Amino acid sequence: MLAALLVAGTAAAQEAPVQAPFITTPPEVVARMLELARTGPEDFVIDLGSGDGRIVIRAAAAHGARGLGVDLDERLVAEATRNAERAGVAERVRFVAGDALRTDLGEATVVTAYLLPFLLEQLEPRLLAQLRPGSRVVTHAFALPGWLPEAVETVKLSQRHTGQGDTSKLFSYVVPAQARGTWRAPGGWQLVIWQDRQRIDVDASRGGQPVTLRLAQLRADRIRLEGAGFSFSGRVAPERIEGELSGAGELVFERAR
Repeated sequence: MLAALLVAGTAAAQEAPVQAPFITTPPEVVARMLELARTGPEDFVIDLGSGDGRIVIRAAAAHGARGLGVDLDERLVAEATRNAERAGVAERVRFVAGDALRTDLGEATVVTAYLLPFLLEQLEPRLLAQLRPGSRVVTHAFALPGWLPEAVETVKLSQRHTGQGDTSKLFSYVVPAQARGTWRAPGGWQLVIWQDRQRIDVDASRGGQPVTLRLAQLRADRIRLEGAGFSFSGRVAPERIEGELSGAGELVFERAR
């Protein structure tokens, strides 16, 4: 839903959320958003601007997930709650009246949003700060500023939909681990990683000598590095990067202090 939201940029505006237009999400878009997020029974879905609850309800009914819908409009929250009861999923989902930009996202493994660009810009830092690596985010109509989508799809609607025509564009993302910093491993290995969301640039060296990389890739908490005659595949944790170095077995990098 593109529902009641949110906060403008000034301190005064932050005290009074701005209500955006209410436009329902077409059923085929709801279905595809959850498919792009690879929603399953182990997931907790948070829909920001949940309107009549259709995304969270389908997540529970079709995918076995649990979920939370957040909307400023208390009437829509009440409607969504009734819809969940009619769908037989009330025990798996709930709906609350609140500001999406102040919602605690820590429990989510999937976040869906149909929000205006200026709202997504304000939401984006919270997604990086609160979601665990590997969590999925799917936005409808507008992209997250600065993020590289995992996929972009245009969904052809079965009939023209009020407020958006006969197609909808979807953007899906995977939340990355925080790999930025300097990391050192036995054998004189050092990695200096610069990071912008999912994008990383890496300066590698061994024994003080530069190691040229042709690939440096981060997806969720998985990192892959390739250079002349070697490759490294590992998992990023807050203080360690553990993985396998081709031809040499396990290699563990520790974050430098």
